[in-house]
Amino acid sequence: MERRIALKNLGLAFGYVVAAPTLLSIVQSCKNENGVAWAPEFFTDEEGKVLRKLVDIILPKTDSPSASEVNVHLFIDQYINVANTKEQKDLFRAKMSSFTSLAGSNTGKDRAQELNAEELEATLARCLQLKEEDLMANNRAMQNYTKAIAAGEIVELDVNSGAAAFARELRGWVINGYKSSEEIAKNFLAFDPIPGKFVPCGNLEELTGGRAWA
Repeated sequence: MERRIALKNLGLAFGYVVAAPTLLSIVQSCKNENGVAWAPEFFTDEEGKVLRKLVDIILPKTDSPSASEVNVHLFIDQYINVANTKEQKDLFRAKMSSFTSLAGSNTGKDRAQELNAEELEATLARCLQLKEEDLMANNRAMQNYTKAIAAGEIVELDVNSGAAAFARELRGWVINGYKSSEEIAKNFLAFDPIPGKFVPCGNLEELTGGRAWA
């Protein structure tokens, strides 16, 4: 429960999701039919299995559904597939490969889909708990990598930098996808399909019963 509360507070720091037409259409289409296996559009089947484990590590089931129960993994897969350029897709896949390679090196497992939730969580925690100086160094490494790729150079992404970048980006995707889902927006956040008056400053307990806005 403490982790869910911390993540909920962290989610507020990311701000609101921009309700662009593309995003809205993707959110509305992210419904997995009961009994039908998920077939990723952007990710490979192996990457999809890892993604599904990771989203539930970031937002597990507590008093509210887990991330996968509201199809956050579908949202991420479809958004990247529809809204990202080829360069952005290649970069995301390279960062994910760095993350699974790092997790595999820590466990001795060769295939990403063989990694269990505990092993993935250990690597995720390591990537998200970097010291400030390490975070800055990783950011510089990622900037140098993207510049080199844009210039047409053949370079190899540093595993630690790529893994850390993937972990931070995925956390943002999960939180935004979770808050955008119909189940969470309507039943766990304050939801008003037809907004009324604007209250710039007010008591959240009085306005929404203490719930953040969807």
